[in-house]
Amino acid sequence: MKAIVCNDWGLPDTLRVEEVPDPVAAPGHVVLDVKAAGVNFPDVLIIQGKYQYKPALPFTPGNEVAGVVRAVGDDVRGFKPGDRVIAFSAHGGFAEQLLAPAAALMPMPEGMDFDTAASITLTYGTSHHAVVDRAALKHGETMLVLGAAGGVGLAAIEIGKALGARVIAAASSDGKLQVCKAHGADVVINYAKEDLREAIKAATGGKGPDVIYDPVGGDYSEPAFRSIAWRGRYLVVGFANGQIPELPLNLALLKGASIVGVFWGEFTKREPKASLAGMQQLLGWLGEGKIRPHISARYALADTPHALNDMAARKVTGKIVIHPHA
Repeated sequence: MKAIVCNDWGLPDTLRVEEVPDPVAAPGHVVLDVKAAGVNFPDVLIIQGKYQYKPALPFTPGNEVAGVVRAVGDDVRGFKPGDRVIAFSAHGGFAEQLLAPAAALMPMPEGMDFDTAASITLTYGTSHHAVVDRAALKHGETMLVLGAAGGVGLAAIEIGKALGARVIAAASSDGKLQVCKAHGADVVINYAKEDLREAIKAATGGKGPDVIYDPVGGDYSEPAFRSIAWRGRYLVVGFANGQIPELPLNLALLKGASIVGVFWGEFTKREPKASLAGMQQLLGWLGEGKIRPHISARYALADTPHALNDMAARKVTGKIVIHPHA
């Protein structure tokens, strides 16, 4: 089979399409024909050795997959060849086939397409864990989403609206903010043009947001945190900007605010039942039309470096996917 292979830590252009042996269905595992694989910002970091999780070289990146079961291990129950499934694996997704633990699979809901199925686990799982579990966002509260046009940002907007919250979306261009409004944002802020603190003040009547969702880091984190409401919750989701901010802790004291870490991958390992319950709620919302992944581009397997470069350059809105068999 063909697969994208990372032989050394580096930028996306160092990745190569290689012919590698077909995987074999070991005990407890399933082999899938990959129909679509979601691309996420952590993929850009993993191939550089800059992520919390560092696989052994060489490896194939990509962890968010939708496909069809090709073969199952002898002891696997509940899945059979021909089943359409969603898989979340540590790596291996940017390939024509994937060997994944059976425990990492979910049946695809009836009527769901492969692109949507490959776009629901990491971004929506992360944002559900952040907004519902860690922040406990309530009906009628206000949430500010930074980097709102990205995959996790759009997911956070939709989840906030599903919970009955008022959502303020902040992004770096008017085009990105149009996408945010199309996915439910009540107010938008272009922080490339506007003073972020003044815009937040105007949007909240001076009260500040109850929850701030920050997957970006960098220069906008501190002004956002200075604007948070009393008893606000500041969600540390990631650092797409590349800079880890140093928030003055006296701000948390003065606002009675909480700085809350969000690490969905570790959450799924430590609290699998809670993670599964969250995914079931997401699939329910998907069926009701309350969430709908925005897939802005599709790439062939050979174009995976291009896809990752677009992600690194923050040119992506919503989700992008790889089609290994295109």
